[in-house]
Amino acid sequence: MLSRMSEASAISSTVHVVRHGEVHNPESILYGRQPGWRLSERGIEMAQAVADWSKELSLGAIHASPLERAQQTASPIASAHKLDIQTDDRLIEAANIFEGKPFAVGDGVLKRPGAWRHLWNPWRPSWGEPYKEQIARMKAAVEHARLAANGKDALVVSHQLPIWILRSSVEGRPFLHDPRKRQCSLASVTSLHFDASGKIVGLTYSEPARHLLPEKKR
Repeated sequence: MLSRMSEASAISSTVHVVRHGEVHNPESILYGRQPGWRLSERGIEMAQAVADWSKELSLGAIHASPLERAQQTASPIASAHKLDIQTDDRLIEAANIFEGKPFAVGDGVLKRPGAWRHLWNPWRPSWGEPYKEQIARMKAAVEHARLAANGKDALVVSHQLPIWILRSSVEGRPFLHDPRKRQCSLASVTSLHFDASGKIVGLTYSEPARHLLPEKKR
């Protein structure tokens, strides 16, 4: 398993993979790839917190998922660094057959027997985009951003599950997991550190917006 920060002296550049901020979603809908889901007021504050955190970085590229919540999160960061946001479809949320349905604890779609036929293979997973496909597109998007930054750091904005599965692949972690235990909070930053050859030599995690997280999610 890759250490959190190995071969530090060999680090040449970093790609910071940011999860978007909080979305306005009072009915606990699994919004997935649906358009129109935007940041809440607190989510906008989270995006600004990441932008403030990023001011010490020397960024050469900012890429984001095409979904509104990711674009909104990237916006203040791009402004702080006077860079344009490059949209990369490979950073999009994972596809999920339950998209658009409520997922609140106790009254969500998983209580319905009709949904159970989609749950037969959690290793793939059978209810959505295969983990291997998520890894392939996320790695390609990260590499594209790294090269676009031309020797500086890059920052990409994506979504919780693709980020966590990418990290699991990098660290040699099993893909089957409890979603409640993902270390990927709202507006968090999973930083991948590369050496001069383009090899990942370390990974660090930070939460610039931790002070804005709902108490139960800290």
